[in-house]
Amino acid sequence: MKTYKKATGALFAVLLAAGTVSAYKSTSAFQLGPPGAAMQLVQSKETLEARVAANEVPAPLAPAAKDGLLASKAYKNVPVMGHITSGEFTRLMTAMTIWVAPQQGCGYCHAPARDASGNVVLNEEGYPEADLNNLQSDELYTKRVARRMLQMTQHVNASWGQHVKQTGVTCWTCHRGNNVPTEIWFDEPASATDTQMVGYKGHQNAPAENIGLASLPSDALRYFLASEENIRVQSADIFGAANETTVKRTEWTYSLMTHMSLALGVNCTYCHNSRSWSDWSQSPQQRATAWYGIRMVRNLNAEFLEPLLDTLPPNRHGRLGDAPKANCATCHQGAYKPLLGVSMLGDYPELAAPAGVKQMADGKTEANPKVSP
Repeated sequence: MKTYKKATGALFAVLLAAGTVSAYKSTSAFQLGPPGAAMQLVQSKETLEARVAANEVPAPLAPAAKDGLLASKAYKNVPVMGHITSGEFTRLMTAMTIWVAPQQGCGYCHAPARDASGNVVLNEEGYPEADLNNLQSDELYTKRVARRMLQMTQHVNASWGQHVKQTGVTCWTCHRGNNVPTEIWFDEPASATDTQMVGYKGHQNAPAENIGLASLPSDALRYFLASEENIRVQSADIFGAANETTVKRTEWTYSLMTHMSLALGVNCTYCHNSRSWSDWSQSPQQRATAWYGIRMVRNLNAEFLEPLLDTLPPNRHGRLGDAPKANCATCHQGAYKPLLGVSMLGDYPELAAPAGVKQMADGKTEANPKVSP
């Protein structure tokens, strides 16, 4: 009997060990800073493989001829990209279709073709075909928005090199085959419990995806990515009048940091040294890159995205009637660098900074004067 029990116990131990091994996920550790400062990131093999799969880059289209008429001469109503050749322009439009509207095709931005009876002609996917004889029309709001987004892309590459470096951005960076980038945000109305008579919640304790389902305030993006609120946890002045740090601002800051961590797929030590969180001299260089990134997003929301409110139809507005806005996840989408650092800009130089434009830290430039959508 004792032998039987021992055998059963041994078998159970073997099965338990086998189950533990099969459930174990292999991990990789990356040292982000000095040893002993808890500055490392541990991720599972599955997480890394999924990230690689999610950041695949489409093959570039064959280069276009650089001679021939400029697009502004070959076509009508080309106020933004008229300085490139007609061949380069056609290639860019083809790429944008792949990046933004692979199913809808050209008809997503261009006025629809109609048959002799006045009915809209549909493509193989069931979406309107574009009227090739009326490509200059600004009838559809999507074309007017796309024009402004082209300017925004050039603006990022021209003025925000402190954040995007030499990698730059293209339409694919954010859209990745979707009409609307999957990672955008709107202002959220207060919930019923936020306005209760006792215990105002202030957008807290109501789990939100963009802050990792934490109990932190979910409206931090409004204050830090769509306005100029100061981001601080520790005040530089304990008792003086300059001390503007409050518990609320601290909670907003933690909420923003949680969002950034999720957006980049990293932990806090990617940008901070855990021995002294606020000390810039002990922080990795990524912290400075993130500093510029926050200000870049503010600039894009203020100058490009929020002004599109009147151009976008009501169904593209948020529940409070606001325009869609960008955050860190819009480009990064879970990767420490968008597209894991692969640059598409060399294949599409027309989206880069126009020649002779100086990079500026505040995003101000005359490289792309505003064209009304």
